[in-house]
Amino acid sequence: MNTDHDTIVAPATAAGGAIAVIRISGGEAFAVCDRIFRGRRPLAEADGYTVHYGTIAEGDRVIDDVLAAVFRAPHSYTGENSVEISCHGSSYIVSEILRLLIAAGGRMAQPGEFTIRAYLAGKLDLSQAEAVADMIASSSRAAHALASTQMRGGYSEELESLREKLLNLTSLLELELDFSEEDVEFADRTALRATMQRIAAEIDRLRSSFALGNAIREGVAVAIAGAPNVGKSTLLNRLLNEERAMVSEIAGTTRDVIEECANIGGVLFRFLDTAGIRPTDDRLEQMGIQRTMSSIERARIVIHMVDASTLTGPVPAPDFPLRPGQKLLTVVNKTDKAPAAWRLPEGVVGISAKHGEGIDALCDALRESVDTEALYHGDPVVSNSRHYEALSAAREALGQALDGLAHGLPTDLLSEEIRQVITHLSAITGRGAIAPDEILQNIFSKFCIGK
Repeated sequence: MNTDHDTIVAPATAAGGAIAVIRISGGEAFAVCDRIFRGRRPLAEADGYTVHYGTIAEGDRVIDDVLAAVFRAPHSYTGENSVEISCHGSSYIVSEILRLLIAAGGRMAQPGEFTIRAYLAGKLDLSQAEAVADMIASSSRAAHALASTQMRGGYSEELESLREKLLNLTSLLELELDFSEEDVEFADRTALRATMQRIAAEIDRLRSSFALGNAIREGVAVAIAGAPNVGKSTLLNRLLNEERAMVSEIAGTTRDVIEECANIGGVLFRFLDTAGIRPTDDRLEQMGIQRTMSSIERARIVIHMVDASTLTGPVPAPDFPLRPGQKLLTVVNKTDKAPAAWRLPEGVVGISAKHGEGIDALCDALRESVDTEALYHGDPVVSNSRHYEALSAAREALGQALDGLAHGLPTDLLSEEIRQVITHLSAITGRGAIAPDEILQNIFSKFCIGK
């Protein structure tokens, strides 16, 4: 990851819009812009947080009428002098302005370079920087709330609180080392154990939130499973409001898993339309059923579909195993063809996927299966696998420290064990030390250019 302080330029808006924004950041941002910007006065003389009307020109040739917003260091996104030029969205105009800015002394920014400069300037910690990318990629209200909470620093504040508590513990232990000849104990071991156990509980709570956070970030996986020809593909098409899956009266039409997304009640769901489950000698169908089982295994919610027209008694239980924590929704399809005396059992959703009956009730049941109340109230929820791995490493190290405390580990070794916990927690936010270059490269290479 290039972290020099050249003046960088890049478009900050997607192509095709009526208006485009071009960002410039660096020590020479004003000088670079003033070489091509013609306004009432040079941008180098302008106050911060002001907007100026002018033109972009190459000699006597005017490229476009623009607005230039001025941000002076350190009060900018990157912490550097910055300008944002708003121009017409023509791809030709944008490319011409970029060409002139580069000729005037700027260079094209790398993916994520504006945000990495914000991180290096202390404007954002590492977890907040990652939330910027999540905010841009958010495709539902829940994903937006998740990224917004993390970007505002609520998540960082909780981690910093844990880190401060651990630093206080090591300070007391290391103070004992300074007075080792006097055999003084500054950190009462009973109180020390209680504090460490409270920190462990907080780490466990954050780790347990990862299942929800990751599902919201990537889309809640919902497997639609059941026997052949019960209407699984028809239901998928109904939920998507388009003919995505091929539907046929012939049992076993679906041989592979079809995956599509739909936003329901502000939450993104990833629906997995699977092959029907039944005994078969057809090798292709057997392969499809194996993939069905894999989809069921990785799903957070499983819709077990049953054909109402085949029912002669109670709704059968699913003929596939569920793992702990999975939510099962039993859905009876083709209720318009159910036997006259049959009644829908309590807790079962009745639908007609073909005619659209009961779909709203099913969507309500899906939405209620995902508890986002804590998310919308700003409670920290872990959604990043890198953060989860760091928390897991911190919890393991804290467990070793607690074991050491129970077995009378010497003070210097106990302090070192706790410092390992601090190191793992600090890796999430990057506070206390700049993260290794390979971690920065991995994180910021996924950003779009211009952010």
